[in-house]
Amino acid sequence: MVRVRDLPAALRFFCEGLGLHEVRRKDSEQGRYTLVFLGETAQGDSPQLELTHNWDQPEPYTGGRNFGHVAYEVPDIYAACQRLIDAGYPISRPPRDGRMAFVRSPDLISVELLQQEEAKVPAEPWTSMKNVGER
Repeated sequence: MVRVRDLPAALRFFCEGLGLHEVRRKDSEQGRYTLVFLGETAQGDSPQLELTHNWDQPEPYTGGRNFGHVAYEVPDIYAACQRLIDAGYPISRPPRDGRMAFVRSPDLISVELLQQEEAKVPAEPWTSMKNVGER
């Protein structure tokens, strides 16, 4: 995930300059942000870069605030989290909402997991699971 202040300029850079394609976008009126997912192909069958445009960010980002984490969409967030737990990786922020979770790589890189399509119905053990460490 990369935070951008000027979304059209960022899209020109990543799409025209680097050759990525817009796979999809999501506007959140309530959260006041736009997410744009870019990939090597417009079909979304490649790793993707998430651009986050916070609508009310007037000043440039400083001190690393423009890069947040790596984000991946998964077809089943509960299954992905369970697979990571079974492999010995603690979930930093469980998917209590059925939509989003965070885990850290062995090098402590924060990785966000996002449920593809609509959020899953909140379910145990995820809804009562506590955060571990940092996101």
